[in-house]
Amino acid sequence: MEDTQLTYYGGYYEPLKQLEQEVLGWLNERVDELDGKHQERPVEHIRSRIKTAEGVQEKLERKGYDNDVETAFTQLSDLIGFRLVTHFVGDVYELVKSMKSDTRYRVVKEKDYIALPKPNGYRSYHVILECPFPEAPDGVLRVEIQLRTIAMDCWASLEHEMRYKKGITNTALIEKELKRCAGEMASTDLSMQTLRDMIRQ
Repeated sequence: MEDTQLTYYGGYYEPLKQLEQEVLGWLNERVDELDGKHQERPVEHIRSRIKTAEGVQEKLERKGYDNDVETAFTQLSDLIGFRLVTHFVGDVYELVKSMKSDTRYRVVKEKDYIALPKPNGYRSYHVILECPFPEAPDGVLRVEIQLRTIAMDCWASLEHEMRYKKGITNTALIEKELKRCAGEMASTDLSMQTLRDMIRQ
């Protein structure tokens, strides 16, 4: 896998890995900040990845762009992606607030799919950061951060598996049930948040 990445990204690969680690460290600082505030770590786990060469090429082609790495730097916002999985919905919003108040990186775009879920039931909070990256044509690189609760992450993992697995014959039924489950899980998330707020009062 890494050999394929090196072939596609060339001399950009090591700087990308370095930026991935820098932003990961910055995100852990945001988490530690809330940890100190509440004496409880708000994040179950953080994961990061550099988008695969295959994924980059497929996305560029789908969007009608030239299929080269320089175009990817200027047109895509998820060459580096991060996922923060929290225990409670409120932790998502507190982390986003912390990101926006820190000046190291600039939040340039947000999509709140928790307040306004996608039609299929998908819920998550997406943040696009603009990071200094001298190697890029315009000197910056946008990276994507997804924040969601454990319940939302469980749902998204199953929906992703269903979407990419070949030969499923009862897709319509599964999609209907997934959407129903998304609503039930969102309701439970809100109830758990309410209970935690009552405990902390």
